[in-house]
Amino acid sequence: MYQLLSSSLAAIAFYLFTPTQPAKSQALPIRAYQPKATQTARNAQIQEQQQKSHPRNFDLKIYPVSDRYAMHWQDSLWAIGVLAPEKDYAVQALANILQMTTAANLTDPQKGIIDTAMQVGTELYTIKPAVYGKLKLQLLRTVEASPDPQWVAIALSTLSKSEDISQVTKLSLKVQQRFPNWAEDVRLGIIIKNIQSAQQPIEKIEKLAEIPSLIDLLKWQIAPQQAHMYVLCRPNRDVLCLAVIKDRNGKFLKQNKQLWSASLLLQSLRNLDWNFTNGRTPQGIYRMEGVSLQPDDAEFHAYGQFSLVNLFVPFEDGVNAFLPNQKGKFTGNLQAYQALLPPTWRAYLPIQQTYWAGNAGRSLFRIHGSGAAIDFFQNKSAVVNANNFNWNATLGCLSAIEIYDSRGSLIKADMPKILDALNTVGKGKIEGFVIVVDMPSLSNQPVTVSEINDLLANAR
Repeated sequence: MYQLLSSSLAAIAFYLFTPTQPAKSQALPIRAYQPKATQTARNAQIQEQQQKSHPRNFDLKIYPVSDRYAMHWQDSLWAIGVLAPEKDYAVQALANILQMTTAANLTDPQKGIIDTAMQVGTELYTIKPAVYGKLKLQLLRTVEASPDPQWVAIALSTLSKSEDISQVTKLSLKVQQRFPNWAEDVRLGIIIKNIQSAQQPIEKIEKLAEIPSLIDLLKWQIAPQQAHMYVLCRPNRDVLCLAVIKDRNGKFLKQNKQLWSASLLLQSLRNLDWNFTNGRTPQGIYRMEGVSLQPDDAEFHAYGQFSLVNLFVPFEDGVNAFLPNQKGKFTGNLQAYQALLPPTWRAYLPIQQTYWAGNAGRSLFRIHGSGAAIDFFQNKSAVVNANNFNWNATLGCLSAIEIYDSRGSLIKADMPKILDALNTVGKGKIEGFVIVVDMPSLSNQPVTVSEINDLLANAR
């Protein structure tokens, strides 16, 4: 899942023309100075977004929503998402495109524009409801009349975060009538089942939310002689996650006699759930295999200056061997996926998210840094994200900290530390498995090293 680019089309081009590297990592020199990170360069980047989000760029007479202007609309909508302007013209621009969700005979480029508008609209509707709450009419219209199940699912999910449960339930019933096979669609099925669960007695909800023994998960080996990275999160993905690593012999990596760890952010820039493209990182099993080199400045703002760790979900192409003893991608059924988990975890639905995300076509997950300024995305709140303001949310990837000062000098970056640790446990190769899991907590504070140490002590 690619991250944060000034154009989503540029991201697609990056992965089309950047070959996946073999499992053996290749170290690149750290650039202590990065010209695209200077204050002058940062100001120019914001000015570019301001130009792309200018009201004239949303004049339908000049720029109709057609194949010819597909890139123009993608860039302009992206800019609105970056700047989150509290302006009526931005709301109207999104409303104009969202009205098209009920249209027939749309071309693929037109659908791509609507996809972006749906995602940016969700982001701003949920983060700035006082301004973008005006999109409610278009979201309701989409739920009630759009023939596209993905747009219906996004609209219903967005409304479910702000509307009364009784109204959301009525909308859900209408959707079930319009899409009789809704349970077979990952996007529609998940949101409708979530709405149904919200109506259950609190005792049943609490039981469904119970997590199996984390000790069982931490002790388990998906395959022998494979490194394992555990990324432990809170259900609130605005809170930082914690990564720890286990070597090929099942021992947790330590540094200076302390458990090795690194903080990662697994939140979606679009504030979308895991079952949607560009949604937050799903829980479950990923195959970790090699790196994608980031050797120049072309994609610096998106990924920073360091190599990206490649992660693969079930059914995704491009992996040499999802399972070490079987070449190619994972193609098994749900039972085969469950067999990769400890017995106590096989019936736990959240840990199946990567299976269903891969089944729905999500792909291109990476662990990477970010060359974008920490305040580039204007929807960030220093109050809500006080503990992780230095991390940038992604479009599904796992985000490591990477920050520069106003002169373009590197201040802090965790990707070299992560790459070094993975090379160490892999004996020169980056390969193994990543397991993402949410750990519920009443404190809503980040997972700590001491919390994991306590679990490991009880596992002995």
